[in-house]
Amino acid sequence: MKGIHLRFYTYENRKHGTVLMYEWLLEFAKARGIHGGSAFRAIAGFGRHGRLHEQHFFELAGDVPVLVEFIADETAADALVSALRTEKVHLFCARMTSDIEILDPSATPS
Repeated sequence: MKGIHLRFYTYENRKHGTVLMYEWLLEFAKARGIHGGSAFRAIAGFGRHGRLHEQHFFELAGDVPVLVEFIADETAADALVSALRTEKVHLFCARMTSDIEILDPSATPS
């Protein structure tokens, strides 16, 4: 089946109000019916301003990039992006059409 893969990019120490942006984004999507999401912290990266962000061993909360991604049907993906626009958050988002399937060995073959 077809789905939408949404990828949001932020930084580890960035906040929305008092909550880390990646945590807030996961909770925000969950509250709007998205069935799953993940956040991945990068080793290093740079954004549109070209400044390299990388974690150093002794840092507790760095400014490394964090990728937050969701896979949903088109209606849910559209609703999430629309709701984020009303929240006026500043995020970079990539949207890709994906072929998705659930592999379930307990399902009976058709």
